Amino acid sequence: MTPHDLEQSAAQPGQTDSLSLVERYRLQTWFLGIIAFSMILFLLVQARFILISLVIAIILFSLTADAITAFSRLRIGSWKITNWLASMAAFTLIAVVLLTLSAIVISQVNAVVTTTLTYTDQAIAAVARLAALYSPEAEATVEASIRSIEVSGYLSALAGQASNLLSATTLVILFVGFMFAERLWFNTKLENLMHDRAKAQRVGRIIHSIVRRVNHYLLVKTGVSATTAVAVYALMTAFGLEFAGPMAILTFILNYIPSVGSIIATILLGVVALIQVPEPATALLVFVIAGMVQFMLGSVIDPMLMGRALRVSSFGIIVSLSFWGAVWGIPGMFLAVPIMVAAMIVCSHIPSARPVAVLLSREGLPEYEDDEIEPVAMELPRAAE
Repeated sequence: MTPHDLEQSAAQPGQTDSLSLVERYRLQTWFLGIIAFSMILFLLVQARFILISLVIAIILFSLTADAITAFSRLRIGSWKITNWLASMAAFTLIAVVLLTLSAIVISQVNAVVTTTLTYTDQAIAAVARLAALYSPEAEATVEASIRSIEVSGYLSALAGQASNLLSATTLVILFVGFMFAERLWFNTKLENLMHDRAKAQRVGRIIHSIVRRVNHYLLVKTGVSATTAVAVYALMTAFGLEFAGPMAILTFILNYIPSVGSIIATILLGVVALIQVPEPATALLVFVIAGMVQFMLGSVIDPMLMGRALRVSSFGIIVSLSFWGAVWGIPGMFLAVPIMVAAMIVCSHIPSARPVAVLLSREGLPEYEDDEIEPVAMELPRAAE
């Protein structure tokens, strides 16, 4: 045995101890990560009412923050609009709009619940007629299956959820009011929190990038959803169908859910048309026209207006919809894309989390080409040597 072989055999126990220490550290890290994720998931579920209201308030605040800054710089002769006055005007506008929309939604839901009970038998007969096209025996089976469903219970639950909307709106308004009150000292608090002016500025630019993309996404979605709702209202009015107003509002709301929302809205419109008209061909025509409108606005106009603002993976959107829908229900599906955009931008500026941003992005490029935000350096724990 050569001296070199003796040295290797002597060094082998120390290397084994070092490797076991590193493996133990990695195992502890994974174990603590699983525990932390479980605790965060538990808190997300338990405090979802407050957290959903907080996220909506942050989005509404970010939508109006830049407008307030622009208005505060305006001058009318020798008189200048103060920041305080612009903030109060924006807060009042948000409160009035939210309360008005809540009242409209609650009234429409109550009208739909009341009227739907009278259309229950017609709806069952319409669905059974479709089953009869497949086979005569299927008509009786489908009708018996549908009648076994407690429709009134689901409608009562829907009305109860709509009544909770007013309390959620009040909480959102309170959150927005406190955010407006704190916005003047945000930069100072950020500098004191970071203990570094340069790092605070980098974080501020990251926040501004998130706000810019989310605002652009919401503005485009609002315009496309409003146009689709007007088209649905005109279509149902042209065919003399009832529920034109509620279906337009429902279409407007569902179109905020990417991919899935437009499909659900089109199917519901086809079902409503099938219930009200005796000829299935007419209901099919309404369904086809609504589908064409949804396709043109959602698959052609929407991506054209969205441009490079979103840049998120389609598969990532579906995963985000599934996750936040499971955690927060229907409100989580509405907030899934803004949360995903924010997570992608934050991860893209953290070196250790950049692979997550690459996976969430559409082309593997989570940043704009003209972004000048430098990555935020973070101190990571090192394994014991």
